[in-house]
Amino acid sequence: MAKVERRTYLKYVGALAIAAAGVVGYYLYISPREAYNLIENNRGNPDFVIIDVRTAGEFGDEHIENAINLDYYSEAFRDELDKLDRTKTYLIYCGTGSRGEDSLVIMKELGFREVYNISGGITGWKAEGFPTKK
Repeated sequence: MAKVERRTYLKYVGALAIAAAGVVGYYLYISPREAYNLIENNRGNPDFVIIDVRTAGEFGDEHIENAINLDYYSEAFRDELDKLDRTKTYLIYCGTGSRGEDSLVIMKELGFREVYNISGGITGWKAEGFPTKK
């Protein structure tokens, strides 16, 4: 399947699964390439937010441009997510994927409309040669 067709298919299947569960929204794992394209297509869009869920130290070492940092290990993490606008589109990532995966579940529970998690986290992002900021 071509990448665009595959993504459309996965989005459709994901939407059906979520609809069957009685939840409206998209909660998807996407490749670093798909994440890069999502970022490029949303440059300047105030309704698109990139969230790095790693620690402040990890974030300070390097992060994806325009990302905000919400530390998954913080006791206030869920409360910080709860303060965000659920109607915006979010792209989340961590180091390798596990904190991002857990964050995706939390955001789904909180009723966010559209959330994407970068498979492989920032490690996968860098392996594909995409840029980071220090």
